[in-house]
Amino acid sequence: MDTSQLGRTGIQVSRCCLGTMTWGSQNTEAEAHAQMDYALERGINFWDTAEMYASPPNPETQGSTERHIGSWLAKSGKRDQIVLASKVAGQGAAFGGLPWMRKDGATTRQTRAQIDEALEGSLRRLGTDYLDLYQLHWPDRAVRTFGGMTFKDYDQAFESFGDILEALDRHVKAGTIRAIGVSNEFPWGVMKFLAESEARGLPRIASIQNAYHLANRTFEFGLAEIAVREDVGLLAYSPLAQGWLTGKYLDGAVPEGSRKALYNRMQRYEGPGAEAAMRSYIALARDHGLDPAQLALKFCDTRAFVTATIIGATSMAQLKTNIDAFDLTWTEELEKAVTALHVRQPNPCP
Repeated sequence: MDTSQLGRTGIQVSRCCLGTMTWGSQNTEAEAHAQMDYALERGINFWDTAEMYASPPNPETQGSTERHIGSWLAKSGKRDQIVLASKVAGQGAAFGGLPWMRKDGATTRQTRAQIDEALEGSLRRLGTDYLDLYQLHWPDRAVRTFGGMTFKDYDQAFESFGDILEALDRHVKAGTIRAIGVSNEFPWGVMKFLAESEARGLPRIASIQNAYHLANRTFEFGLAEIAVREDVGLLAYSPLAQGWLTGKYLDGAVPEGSRKALYNRMQRYEGPGAEAAMRSYIALARDHGLDPAQLALKFCDTRAFVTATIIGATSMAQLKTNIDAFDLTWTEELEKAVTALHVRQPNPCP
């Protein structure tokens, strides 16, 4: 498994990152442990989780993913072999406030007190005294997050970039965080964080975890140049468009046990023109004798601005297929074919 440097930190991470958000909802603790064992055997040293997981968020499963990772770390004793990333929730309006995530019942924010509380909780559940990467799960301001179609309420109050960095800096200095990153962020937010860190000697963000896949290449509009020029690489999540790019949802299919069947939260991937675009990429993969999922994953892996691609699987068969994708050879023929399809149907699932 190839590796990349995480920003300017010197931390080396596997190009394939193990996503974990189904552990505690669709996957049991034993299944999570089996996935961690196998991923590490395949050279994956980078695992991503969040205080909010399992997903979708609810009080019954919140924190279960981190607890499953924590029990594996305690059993295996392999904490020093893992680059472990987690996230703190942003402004709670994105999910209706999430008051059950905070002890005082407050809506989630990225204030100093809430960052302290969230980090303490994650470390306790994970059974570790530090995180290699701590990310802001989504911005602490009203923006178009998680596929929302419009911006609104620009004047809504939010925690300042400098205050957030100062809150994180205390933990960097204490050794409980090695590096910081953002997620579901936009060019203005990334540049504001970079400017504040440079002007005030505060921690510098090392990564941007945003959705990126064949049917959503909006990262390329503004963030890709920042990623390359500022050494703040993309951690690409949802590279399979939550399963759509595997072909399993074509023609109205809803497989038993799938996220669509269980939660019906796939609207981000089902807008006008979405299925036609997905179908074209799936057909392209099959025409080249490739598994559609592997085509989609290898596409992400070959972008210059990508530090790692985050995979997620609910079965060992899916996990093996996903990891095998990183061994494929990406050809100029595939690049030209993917580009042609993108030009014809650009970004139907932003």
